[in-house]
Amino acid sequence: MSRNAKNEAEITALLVAPSQELRKQFHHSLQQSRAFQVVAEFKSYPSAVTLDMRLRQHKPHVVLLDVSFDTSEALGLIKIAAALNPPVHVIALHTHTDSQVILSALRAGAVEFLAAPFEAATQREATARLCRLISPEVSEPTEQGFAIGFASSKPGSGASTIATQTAFSLQRLTGKRILLADCDLTGGTIGFYLKLSHAYSLIDAIKQAENLDPTIWNSITVSYEGVDILPAPAAPFAEPIPANRLRALVHHARQLYDWVVLDLPSVFQRTTLSAISECDSAFFVTTSELPSLHLTRKAVNLVDQLGFPKSRFHILVNRVERRGEIGTEDMERLFGAKVHAKLPNDYFSLHRVVTLGQPLGPEGELGKAIEGIADRLAGGRSGIKKGAEKAARDARAVLSPA
Repeated sequence: MSRNAKNEAEITALLVAPSQELRKQFHHSLQQSRAFQVVAEFKSYPSAVTLDMRLRQHKPHVVLLDVSFDTSEALGLIKIAAALNPPVHVIALHTHTDSQVILSALRAGAVEFLAAPFEAATQREATARLCRLISPEVSEPTEQGFAIGFASSKPGSGASTIATQTAFSLQRLTGKRILLADCDLTGGTIGFYLKLSHAYSLIDAIKQAENLDPTIWNSITVSYEGVDILPAPAAPFAEPIPANRLRALVHHARQLYDWVVLDLPSVFQRTTLSAISECDSAFFVTTSELPSLHLTRKAVNLVDQLGFPKSRFHILVNRVERRGEIGTEDMERLFGAKVHAKLPNDYFSLHRVVTLGQPLGPEGELGKAIEGIADRLAGGRSGIKKGAEKAARDARAVLSPA
């Protein structure tokens, strides 16, 4: 849904309503007013992290927030939403008109207050005022690059290898500008495997995230085989990355590149969860070993609980042997999600890549499998090189941004 809200019917909303009675009344009122399109809802007050992630996923125009169930907690969420960058408009909902709660909600940052029985005319008046708030924020959208994240459910499953080689495959197929960012700040290996000589790292980009210009960006990144790379720091960096700076960095990169490939730490880390909320597609890398499968199932459940649509994350099974492996259907039953692709255990090709510090070509089994992943990605984007057009036409399972 576009943020260009020209009339009330276009206003999308995230509903947070722990009160069952209030939620029921409000949904009933929408049948008459049709003032809001509720794109997602919480039946309990979410944590700040969960609220932030859900807002990033759905990008609603407004949050409809029940302030009657627990006024203190609700006011805290209003302050969080108002402090986001950009801030999110909040409309407070209550079972009745309460002047003290109205004043507190407005002081916390709410822009409107609606009380039961949520009359249609009152809702339309509120949305008309909201449209005037939203309209000045609207600017002509520019086409952004496509962001992809790769994360292992269990460390050591090969996400870094797949992320790296997918970036190079995309460059060969599309000829477009590609950024590969090593976001594993404590154990990133891309710089080591590619034998890069670099003075700066992702940390330098994070620190400058809100002030990056072309000169700074070119000095921080390293160009290798047509791909720009943001390596991890040489020394482990254990401090937490502010989510707003990570978002600013990804947003800036998407203005400069057609493809932004993020090599992420384990999916259970907050940095990874923040990053994949900014991605068009995320890949969870597992092996067929039981501990890895178990953690992948937990990862799928986690992102499902956080509200990530299943169309936006995909499972890759790495290092698959020809015999003795658990079947695809059994894995999908275990995960409750589809397996996007299986990649063979091609030790010799990888050994050669690490030894020479060169990208993996499409000649071997693993190279072909990764080229297939890149084909499916590239099939959803324009500008594919002529030599890759047939491969893209054959890739029907296109990954589309949610």
